[in-house]
Amino acid sequence: MRLPRIKGEGAAYYHIMSRTIDRAFLLDEEEKERFRRLMRKVAAFSGVEILTYTILDNHWHIHLFAPDPPELSDDEFIERLSYLYDPNFVRSKGSELRHLRETGDDAGADALRARYTYRMHEVSEFMKTLKQRFTQSYNGRHNRSGPLWEDRFKSVLIESGTGLTLAMIAAYIDLNCVRAAIVEDPKDYRYCGYAEALGGDGTARRGIQHIMRIMGQSETWAEAAGTYREWVYKRGEATRESRRPGFAPEKVCQVIATGGKLSFAELGHLRVRYLTDGAVLGSKIYVQDVLEKNRCRISSRRKDGVCSAEGLPVEGLYTLRSTATISYPAMPIAAPSTT
Repeated sequence: MRLPRIKGEGAAYYHIMSRTIDRAFLLDEEEKERFRRLMRKVAAFSGVEILTYTILDNHWHIHLFAPDPPELSDDEFIERLSYLYDPNFVRSKGSELRHLRETGDDAGADALRARYTYRMHEVSEFMKTLKQRFTQSYNGRHNRSGPLWEDRFKSVLIESGTGLTLAMIAAYIDLNCVRAAIVEDPKDYRYCGYAEALGGDGTARRGIQHIMRIMGQSETWAEAAGTYREWVYKRGEATRESRRPGFAPEKVCQVIATGGKLSFAELGHLRVRYLTDGAVLGSKIYVQDVLEKNRCRISSRRKDGVCSAEGLPVEGLYTLRSTATISYPAMPIAAPSTT
């Protein structure tokens, strides 16, 4: 008999984890990237905030904040749908919702909304949507059938309090790639929230800043990044008792001595690594010129292909396609909880 899952009352924080069936190594780099993108889309639709995460070959961890459900206007509701559903489907639902409002059928409009809003701001529904959608797409690509994940996902309700527990869980999650001996530094592992944040992604940065604010740290990214890096290295120091890889004490001292700051060259390298999604990199004029010369390969609806390559230590660079993941408004921070 399954025990009911423990959930917080109101806004709550969770550590959630799931493994592939038989713990098989099914997630190569391409599948990890697909999972990451889908994870961000489902989070944006659901209205939950991913504070950090790690995707490994046969399992993944997510540090998640589920806020109190806000009152959504019809426009905000349709925007939520756009993160997860096909544009034609979203337009049809928008038209249907407007028609119901215009004809005075508010009950019908509320019923339409309820078919989707019950899945928002709820950790179990977030996980159900994420796992089902990824399973369907994965099975289709690999000509397989059946379940992809092992049993139910695991979840731990986390006290927010001063933020120390949240930061401890975040560090544990970002350190998984080091403990698994994949990389020596989590900044070098593309499929974790810390590395994504250092790569310039605004949504990933907000997740780490969220934790640092609860800990009473500065809200600026530069200071939050340094403080969080120090925290991760302190938590990941190798000890005689530990049988897993970790940081050498002298490396920990070095990170603390620099205040967790990365060099100009390191920051540039990390950001450039994420620009492979941008297709073209250069000045604004250069990127626009490439777009005009390749119109036959690009949608006719695309008027301007210039996207700022934010986060690089060199200003004035642009890309053909946006390299950012889905971005959505930051979630409100919950009051300290003793749950």
